Amino acid sequence: MPPSDSDLGSSSDDTLDLQLPPEFSALFAEGHGRPASLDVPAAGPLLDNLAGWGAADTPAGPFELVPVQSARDLALITGWMNDPAVAAFWELAGPPETTAAHLRGQLDGDGRSVPCLGVLAGVPMSYWEIYRADLDPLARYYPARPQDTGIHLLIGGAGDRGRGLGGMLLRATADLVLDHRPQCARVLAEPDLRNTASVAAFLSAGFRYGDEIELPGKRAALMVRDRALRDLL
Repeated sequence: MPPSDSDLGSSSDDTLDLQLPPEFSALFAEGHGRPASLDVPAAGPLLDNLAGWGAADTPAGPFELVPVQSARDLALITGWMNDPAVAAFWELAGPPETTAAHLRGQLDGDGRSVPCLGVLAGVPMSYWEIYRADLDPLARYYPARPQDTGIHLLIGGAGDRGRGLGGMLLRATADLVLDHRPQCARVLAEPDLRNTASVAAFLSAGFRYGDEIELPGKRAALMVRDRALRDLL
């Protein structure tokens, strides 16, 4: 559950302190599924093998969520985190070690939160975190439902901001979640209420304003994209 969130960025707090649902706890206890979920979190069951989702078609070209590999992607993501417009929300400006520590909390986890590069028409241009909102501290602040899926994002380059890409990619990403997670009925986000541009981007992507919630560090708009309303918004 992040202290801040927007179409430019959000910072992840701790997505690893809530208990796994009983079906997965039993699965791991029996020794099944452990290599996929713990050794390769992005290929694990908690997010239905995100690594294999493939690309979504968008007006700007194919868009794909590519799970982060620290050795390959750390320099790029660190550069984005040190952009003042991003740092204002993510609060991760600093040396590569700062970004590496943030990524490590997810890459060393069980797959309930997966950091990804957003690759548009073959070019990495955004950073995403797809996470199980029902297993995240966020679930303490809203009426969570099983399999709720959350989104954090930042658009990396200044030239890609302010021209409608955020809303387009939010819609594409929500569609990827709903297409590949059949038990997920809702995709969620929690932008800072003060960030009207971010809220507008979510609305343009088919999200609805669900509620105003008080989170540690911010007052947020709970934005919801419902599977049932997917073709109407």
